[in-house]
Amino acid sequence: MNKKNGPFDVIGQLAALRRYAMSLVRDADDAEDLVNDALVRAYERHNSFHRDGNLRRWLFAILHNTHIDQVRRKKSGARRDALAAELADSVVESGQEQVVRLAQLRAAFSMLPEDQRQALHLVAIEEFSYQEAADVLGIPVGTLMSRLSRARARLRDFENGQAATPKLRLELVREKWTPVFPKRQTK
Repeated sequence: MNKKNGPFDVIGQLAALRRYAMSLVRDADDAEDLVNDALVRAYERHNSFHRDGNLRRWLFAILHNTHIDQVRRKKSGARRDALAAELADSVVESGQEQVVRLAQLRAAFSMLPEDQRQALHLVAIEEFSYQEAADVLGIPVGTLMSRLSRARARLRDFENGQAATPKLRLELVREKWTPVFPKRQTK
């Protein structure tokens, strides 16, 4: 909250809020709706913001909680294909192998359980500290670290050619992506 810029200045946080919302809901229209709902909620509760507090962390926590509320109401799975398509469009053209690898990695990221995907997005993409990310998600730092560890292990397994779950293998085959499995060593 900055008196110079008015009672509620969030313009500088919009891009980051949109990215996080997109990571949560996997659809551009739903992400925009989520950001709008969160900003309305934040504006309605702007008196609860402490002037000495971190506005960015406060807004991300409201966005996260708004998403949780919507998921509970809808009780439906999030759509992941829109993010993969949008991210694929934003990739700088490079070697064919790199493009395929990046698409496969995005698919693996989107197949992570939501709690792991949220934690990894906040720390790796939004560059929150562990404490800030834990505050946004409303969980202890140790729980955040566990989620990050499990997410990174799953991505590492994928990167090493071992799709982490049969569901991921099936999704990769469905999408016509061929995962590379390690060759069996002969004795």
